[in-house]
Amino acid sequence: MIFHIVIGDMAALPLSEAMNTNPELAGEIVVIRDLLNMGPVQKNADGQKFSELRSAFWQEVTAPDKTNITVDDTERILKVSAAMAADSSIVAWVWVAPWPADICTLLWLAKYLGKYPGRYHTVSIAGLPFLDENGKVFYPKNISELQPKEIIKARKLARAVTYAEIETDTEEWNRITKENGGIRTLDGVKKITSRKTEFYDSQLFAACTNQWQKAYKVVNSAMTKGNIPTGDTYMGWRLRQMVSGEKLQVQGDLSKTLRDFDVKVPDGTLQF
Repeated sequence: MIFHIVIGDMAALPLSEAMNTNPELAGEIVVIRDLLNMGPVQKNADGQKFSELRSAFWQEVTAPDKTNITVDDTERILKVSAAMAADSSIVAWVWVAPWPADICTLLWLAKYLGKYPGRYHTVSIAGLPFLDENGKVFYPKNISELQPKEIIKARKLARAVTYAEIETDTEEWNRITKENGGIRTLDGVKKITSRKTEFYDSQLFAACTNQWQKAYKVVNSAMTKGNIPTGDTYMGWRLRQMVSGEKLQVQGDLSKTLRDFDVKVPDGTLQF
């Protein structure tokens, strides 16, 4: 049996469809919903669980006064590990795209799944051409971009992670944890660089003018022009933080969605 580990619910969709038509992919999909290229990764109190740290971060970013956010990826990966320990026929495949959240997750997983050498595999699509829905060649940045038939082809890329890779990945995650940057960028095949929480703020500012604009338009413009791999939830949070810091002016209800308030550059401000 194969545990297929993917990052994000969208990535699970083509894989699920491919599994329905190809018995060689038979197994269970485990979705990592956290995006480890953002937020703190170093526990700030004795006894604090990693899932508690990450839940608190996403609670602040998404809805501080609303529904409770729970991040339970660690607990689910521990169940995968326990199943592999109990049954030597079980293997794990981590589907990895050239995206910072995917690479950070791969590094994080090493300490949990690296204890099963020969049964811990990756399926990396980095730098490889695939066919889109129109039959044209493209280079995907997310597993969700693959057509189910391309997923079936990609299964042949599965390979066991070597001892050396497991050791290196573990060391890299330890480094990243100590640095504890607010943002982590991908600056090479597996090179993760720690950045400050405000790393993308200048691009948000550049998308603003001295005229009122809907917040969602500012966020979408910044993300599109800068190819920013965070999602609009994080960028919307940063935009609100910039308003709170008086770097931007606002009209409307800041506590609601990005469609419910406008922002602009303060009069007389020339640069960020």
